[in-house]
Amino acid sequence: MRKHGLKFITLIALTLTLSFIAPPRAAADQDDPSGRIARLSQVDGSVSFEPAGTDDWVTAVVNRPMTTGDKLWADHDSRAELHLGSASIRLGANTGFSFLNLDDNTTQLQLTEGTLRIRVQRLNRDEVFEVDTPNLAFSILSPGIYRIDVNEAGDTTVVAVRQGEGEVTGGGQSFSLHSGDSGTFTGSDQLNADIEGVGDQDDLDRWSYERDRREDHSVSRRYVSDEAVGYEDLDEYGGWRDTPEYGTIWFPHTTVVGWAPYRYGHWVWIAPWGYTWVEDEPWGFAPFHYGRWVVVGGIWGWVPCRPAGVVGVAYVRPVYAPALVAWVGGPRFAVGVAVGGGAAVGWFPLGPREIYVPSYHVSRAYVNNVNITNTTVNTTVVNNYYTNVVVNKNVNVTNVRYVNQGVAGAVTATSTQTFTSGQSVHNNMMRVNEREMANAPAVTATPGVPPTRQSVSGAGRATTARPPAALATREVVARTAPPPPPAKFERQQAAIQQNGGRPLPISQVRQIQQQEKPKAEVRIAPAARTVTPPPQNADNRPAPPQNAMRPAQEQGNVQQNNRSATPPPNADRPNNAQPNQLNRPANAARPNTPPPNEQPNRPTNNDRPPSARPANANNQASPPQQNVQPNRPPSNDRPPSARPSSNPPPNGNPQLEQQHQQELENLHRQQDQERQRVEQQQAQERQRADQQRADAQARQQLQQQHQQQLEALRQQHTQQQQQVQQRQEQEHQQQRAPQVERQQPAPRQQSQPQPKQQEKPKEKPH
Repeated sequence: MRKHGLKFITLIALTLTLSFIAPPRAAADQDDPSGRIARLSQVDGSVSFEPAGTDDWVTAVVNRPMTTGDKLWADHDSRAELHLGSASIRLGANTGFSFLNLDDNTTQLQLTEGTLRIRVQRLNRDEVFEVDTPNLAFSILSPGIYRIDVNEAGDTTVVAVRQGEGEVTGGGQSFSLHSGDSGTFTGSDQLNADIEGVGDQDDLDRWSYERDRREDHSVSRRYVSDEAVGYEDLDEYGGWRDTPEYGTIWFPHTTVVGWAPYRYGHWVWIAPWGYTWVEDEPWGFAPFHYGRWVVVGGIWGWVPCRPAGVVGVAYVRPVYAPALVAWVGGPRFAVGVAVGGGAAVGWFPLGPREIYVPSYHVSRAYVNNVNITNTTVNTTVVNNYYTNVVVNKNVNVTNVRYVNQGVAGAVTATSTQTFTSGQSVHNNMMRVNEREMANAPAVTATPGVPPTRQSVSGAGRATTARPPAALATREVVARTAPPPPPAKFERQQAAIQQNGGRPLPISQVRQIQQQEKPKAEVRIAPAARTVTPPPQNADNRPAPPQNAMRPAQEQGNVQQNNRSATPPPNADRPNNAQPNQLNRPANAARPNTPPPNEQPNRPTNNDRPPSARPANANNQASPPQQNVQPNRPPSNDRPPSARPSSNPPPNGNPQLEQQHQQELENLHRQQDQERQRVEQQQAQERQRADQQRADAQARQQLQQQHQQQLEALRQQHTQQQQQVQQRQEQEHQQQRAPQVERQQPAPRQQSQPQPKQQEKPKEKPH
């Protein structure tokens, strides 16, 4: 009965939790920062960076985390590489790029000029990956390899899909692109489309493929999650070794005496996380934003966040953290840390199973995820920390002994000026008393030191390499409405000072954005109708020079639906299409009569709908039932409504002419019906995809709510069990005392029943 009662109480508690606790929890989760961030992983040449909320262009620094509002400019003969999650983004020369939005489910990029080469290895059903250019928005619909080029004038965008599926939206129209398609889109109010095969590779493509192979063959993917940004750099600068207590650990190859984590780099301020560590070493991203550090055999090693196959079914994508450290100095944080006095800041790396409690505003679910995905901890311990530090504001947690605090040389200290100005910590270190540091109180909260403008720029230097002035105000077309642009740092700085130097909650940042109303250089694409442009027939029109080396003409008998996913080598695709491509009407029709025999050197285009397959281009005679006259040029430039002229066929038979016209009419009607059917199917597929995306988001939110509620119920159930056990012990103790008393007069009780049995026969006669 007691077990059934506990189950009943649990069901009632779950019902009450769903009805009352779920809405406040959902509201709290909206203030959680994104668990994803982008990393500037490589820079070649002159690449400039503009932090969100500023107008300062500085030199780009490798390992700088990037998020919504950050901008990049790759100058002449320059290129750059970024990583976010399982996706890579590579910029070519003369490219203007920025993040319109970057959160857990949305990646929205802005390309005002130049070239982006994107590889997406994993795309969840509810995830949005979009590239917005001055005249269109391109949505990536499946994992693959994509390239987007925008010309200098900003009126032409070329989208090449080497692998994958995508959709172009702009000018009230939408176009589907499949693997092997390359579309040239001109105009803004209405797009003129020219769909062809993907061209050859150029230097950017070849360099990107080399970088892709480096990631795919990384040994570190066996031991660390591929969602941990920066894992691909670990192989070259360190090695993996098994340890009995912590499993497989990565040890960096360092030759510096006294090397310690979080010492060779600088601090920057990145909203909404606040102070963020930027490491100098080229491998220094994943080990400083995921996992934990520990000393094994006198050497520092990194305990990683494990891949999905190791973690199991409950795998959650690793959550980015600005710096996984604890701080020393006690309640009066910046006093007495360094030898000789003076305002200073000190820290040391967190060890395995130690809790990271963010200084920025977060929910309980975020604290669970940022710890569970990066180390092995008990959820009860995480909840206790959250209650003490976040809820009760007890930043100095007692009875906690950090494993790395007593390690010789683990604590690093510097002046507050170095801390807030983005200067090198190693070059401005302050000597600390090791014995005092081992016993000093440790706090989880980042020091309340207000940031300066230099805190946002970091170690970057002012540079003259910046995008042309016209790009600063150039609008782009977006299919997904992005959030408002970040507010100016000066407005945020005043609020941060009032907040005691702590990062602002996201809700407060939104209020500042609404007050400031920054202008967004984005216009939302109008409702679009699906358009299926016919492919270009290269054999029946003057071929521009770049078409002479088109892969489709070199592959012989290979069909498009069976061709290799690896693109052919030796590619040089120009950014601007040839004039005869840009000026062709968007709805120019081609004859859609299938030829009786395909040429051996042309693909069959079996992967396209019938309305989009190319017509017979071999100029050979066809049987009369195919309705192709052998001596007439193809009507490539006629609109769909055009009909053949009244000239009689070569044999001069009017009956055959009438039959010819009727068959053409039937073919046109079939083509129109097929086009309508394809458009309806595509519209239905988009509706289903939107519904599935909405359902997935709802399921994810519900799962998070259930997980939080189950944690609360588990705690409540544990408390109830403890109370029941206490009551049982009390009852057991109370029962023991009467039993002892009853056992002592037992002989007298045995003698009493005998007279009663003797009296019974006397009472029977009555």
